[in-house]
Amino acid sequence: MAAETQRRILVVAAHALDEALGVGGTMARHAMAGNRVETLVLFGDGTGADAPRRTAAALTADVLGTQLPTFAGFVENRSDQTPLADLIGAVENMVRQHRPQTIYVPWGGGLHNDHRMTFQATMTAARALPGSPIEAIYAYEILSSSEWTTGSAFRPTRFVEIGATIEAKIAAIACYASDLKAAPHARSLEACRALATLRGAAVGFAAAEAFETVRDVAREA
Repeated sequence: MAAETQRRILVVAAHALDEALGVGGTMARHAMAGNRVETLVLFGDGTGADAPRRTAAALTADVLGTQLPTFAGFVENRSDQTPLADLIGAVENMVRQHRPQTIYVPWGGGLHNDHRMTFQATMTAARALPGSPIEAIYAYEILSSSEWTTGSAFRPTRFVEIGATIEAKIAAIACYASDLKAAPHARSLEACRALATLRGAAVGFAAAEAFETVRDVAREA
């Protein structure tokens, strides 16, 4: 795998597990290249189903070689009752603190309102301003969510080869045992591997993750 220029990466997730499903292989690639990868999880207050997810998220960071995640602590499945300004503020704090050059965010067109609000909050927090460090924003798909929509479908424009990191991605997803289902459910390990194979086959790779390019800025040398 070709070496990448060292970069600061921010992965914004609606829920713990989303990051492994959508970006796990790419996160591991960045970490292997020496990039610093931060993860912000907006929803989940540490109670109920979110308690084991937080433990799993820490294990996932170790598997992928990334920094421990930051939890904003907003109540899951209540994003319609959460002030958008609070969500924006949480993302802005991460951008201010870590000054990422690349941001990965859940695709905003699916049915899950938490994902849509995460996309909206991130895009507002990452708005293009003079002096902003952000050069690229990529939207990622989340199995059992992104494939369902009432509007336009997820249309990937960027494919990242993860042949060298697919096993790390699968191991990271497996950390979230309490959220996984038996095949042929979309939230099964078999389905996750199948999607990586499908996305890879679309561009001649053994495995890949797919993204919609939201922003791609080329600075002057």
